[in-house]
Amino acid sequence: MTETAREESKETPAVETLSHEEALQKLTEAEEKATYAFDRMLRIQADMDNMQRRVERDIANAHKFGLEKFVLELLPIIDGLERAVDAHAAEDGGADSLLEGVSMTLRMLHAALNKFGVHAVDPKGAAFNPEHHQAVSTQLDTTVAAGTVLVVLQKGYLLNDRLVRPAMVIVAKAS
Repeated sequence: MTETAREESKETPAVETLSHEEALQKLTEAEEKATYAFDRMLRIQADMDNMQRRVERDIANAHKFGLEKFVLELLPIIDGLERAVDAHAAEDGGADSLLEGVSMTLRMLHAALNKFGVHAVDPKGAAFNPEHHQAVSTQLDTTVAAGTVLVVLQKGYLLNDRLVRPAMVIVAKAS
């Protein structure tokens, strides 16, 4: 053999010859790795999709319920105005223009709150609902069914159908 032929044989890598069983085993291992990688990629994609939906839902809820603290601050003002109107309505005489002004202010405040999804829960005469009402007392009353709201001490409020404050009520009890 010439010297160039010897050098070429040294530079050319030797081709590994595999038996049929070894080749099948390597092919099976490669298929398993590919299947594992594909399954993992699918799980990661599903996780990403779920995370994106969760983030979108959280953002929607933040927009929808972002006013909750603001509403909680306004509710005592509404309560005060309603008590002023009720107290004046029970009195004889007085300044009707004051009552009219407070009533108008109260209507405007309710309209503004309704525009932003705030609605009052005034359950007088309705069945007691522990999800929207807070019973502060029970009272014997044979004219209505047990569990009926007799008196609303303080209205409850919903923000986009989510309870912000439960209505404080007195409920009829059975004799």
